[in-house]
Amino acid sequence: MFKARKGFTLIELLVVIAIIGILSSVVLASLNSARQKSRDARRISDIKQLQLALELYFDDEGAYPAGSDATGLDLLAAGGQIATIPLDPSTGNSYEYAGLGANCTDYHIGTQLEDPDHSALTGDADATADDAAAAACSVGATDFAGGGAGANGDDATTPIYDVTP
Repeated sequence: MFKARKGFTLIELLVVIAIIGILSSVVLASLNSARQKSRDARRISDIKQLQLALELYFDDEGAYPAGSDATGLDLLAAGGQIATIPLDPSTGNSYEYAGLGANCTDYHIGTQLEDPDHSALTGDADATADDAAAAACSVGATDFAGGGAGANGDDATTPIYDVTP
C-alpha cells in the first residue's frame, strides 16, 4: 500500500527551467534589436528637431550658430528656438554640429547610427571633415564621414547620419 506522492521530480523541474531559459534568451535577443532600432529612430528624430530649430535661429539672426557640437547647439536653447538640446540616447553626448560658410550661412549636423544599413543613410549629406574645415565659421571641424573620433566616439566603420539645410 504505497501512497501516491504529489509533486514533480528533479528531472521534470530541470527540463522546465531549461525551456524557460531558452525562451528568455530568444526574447532578449529580439528585444535588443528593437532597442537599437528605437535609439536610431530617436537620433534621426532629434536631428530633424534640431534642423527645425536651426532654421528658426536663422530666421531670427540671419546666420546659423557659430561654434561646433554643443557650443553651437547651446545657442539654440539660449535664443529660445528649442526648449532643451536633445542628446544621444545611449551616450548622452551632444550631436555633431558645425556652422559653415564665411558668415555661418550653412551648417552640418549629424550623429552616428548603430545600424550600418539603416535606410536613412542613403539620403543623408555624407560630408567629410575636409568639407567642413574648408568653409567653417566654427572653431574646429567635425568629421561627419564616420572616419574619426567625433563627439560620439565614432570610428572608421561607424555610419554617420548627417544633414545640411
